[in-house]
Amino acid sequence: MIFAIEEINNRTDLLPGIKLGYQIYDSCASVPVAVHVAFQLSNGQDHVIYKGTNCSQSGVVMAAVGESGSTPSISMSRIMGSFNIPQVSHYATCACLSDKQQYPNFFRTIPSDRFQADALAKLVKHFGWTWIGAVHSDSDYGNSGMASFLDAALREGICVEYIESYFRTDPSSKIQRVADAIRRSTAMVVVAFIASGDMRVLLEELARDPPPPRQWIGSESWVTDTFMVRYSFCAGAIGVAIPQAVIPGLRDFLLDLSPSEVAASQLLTEFWEEAFNCRLTKSPAVNKGLCDGTNDIKRLKNPYTETSQLRVTNMVYKAAYAIAHAFHNALCLETNGMTQCDKLIKLKSNQIFSELKKINFSQNGYHVSFDANGEPVAAYEVVNWQTNESGSTEVVTVGSYDASLPVGKQFHINRNITWMEGGSRVPVSVCSESCPSGTRKVLQKGKPICCYDCKPCPEGEISNIT
Repeated sequence: MIFAIEEINNRTDLLPGIKLGYQIYDSCASVPVAVHVAFQLSNGQDHVIYKGTNCSQSGVVMAAVGESGSTPSISMSRIMGSFNIPQVSHYATCACLSDKQQYPNFFRTIPSDRFQADALAKLVKHFGWTWIGAVHSDSDYGNSGMASFLDAALREGICVEYIESYFRTDPSSKIQRVADAIRRSTAMVVVAFIASGDMRVLLEELARDPPPPRQWIGSESWVTDTFMVRYSFCAGAIGVAIPQAVIPGLRDFLLDLSPSEVAASQLLTEFWEEAFNCRLTKSPAVNKGLCDGTNDIKRLKNPYTETSQLRVTNMVYKAAYAIAHAFHNALCLETNGMTQCDKLIKLKSNQIFSELKKINFSQNGYHVSFDANGEPVAAYEVVNWQTNESGSTEVVTVGSYDASLPVGKQFHINRNITWMEGGSRVPVSVCSESCPSGTRKVLQKGKPICCYDCKPCPEGEISNIT
């Protein structure tokens, strides 16, 4: 976000002569902290972010980027919506946030889970799986997402053997119960609509004993998480992901860190000391040697320096630019090919809210606009966990899903897929095999319609048509 705002402030065609200010808060994935921040942002002037005489309206918040999670975003929107302060989230995907009666000020650059659930159901149907297990986070993200998926799965004729939910702070006994349900099941395919932090807890539990061979179907929250690929028993996992993106200049911006900049930031200090296993200050409490100044961040191999597969990062970038364009449209006019902005207009947040509804622009090849629900056109990549020549697992893009295309053409696979346990053939997951000619289906009592026995047809003629 800092990179995007600095880039905007240095442009001559977008808000020329006007600088955007910002304040960044870390909610620590905590709803109470997010609520506290929402009140602080909505409270009007805040002397802490007043910097000199160049600010015409010190600390008056016109818009907010965030939150990352659905539940904190819901809490923030209920507060900030009362003050007509628009909120643009980069990672809150709960379909519930599409309700403009409850969340009128909410926009997002990431698609609603309603589309993701539909994509996952079509993915399962595409490979012929009619018998699956379902696991989800016990949160707004997981509960709403799984409900949408189950509706879509029912329309596709998919049966569910079990549905389990949990949250990462639940007692270990509950996590173990979810893991046991997966172990005992006959369904070979597991659809996991789970937040990344929750998924780690479940995979840790499954790893305690020999993990059961399962074909994992993942939601975007965890299926591209580079931390997750260490669980090699999930190799072959497939799911939908936010499309990869390239943001020119971001890598150089991230690597251009001077020692003074690092030392001035508590966050950067913690990152630096962890990355290089040294300490920047003389602290007897930390059992590490002092950083000697030879640490080269350009040679560092970790998620911070990995900018070749940006996904959610691009959603933040687009959110910042969306707000900038809303400011531009409220303050600036094009006259005789020249852009002139009125710096003396005293803007109100509801003006930015109105302008956000109408934005329509492209940045670095990425289109940004919002529909009536404040949402973008839904597009995903289909990704697959594949084992490379060195034996490590990597996330590979194997297809795409575009909700804007006609029905039947939205889903596309263009590369070979590696399945569970490194298999090259699509695993089978059905409750009952198809009945041979001369037999009929008899549903098994108390089980879904996908479970049946094949009984011989009664004596008589067998029609050659249904």
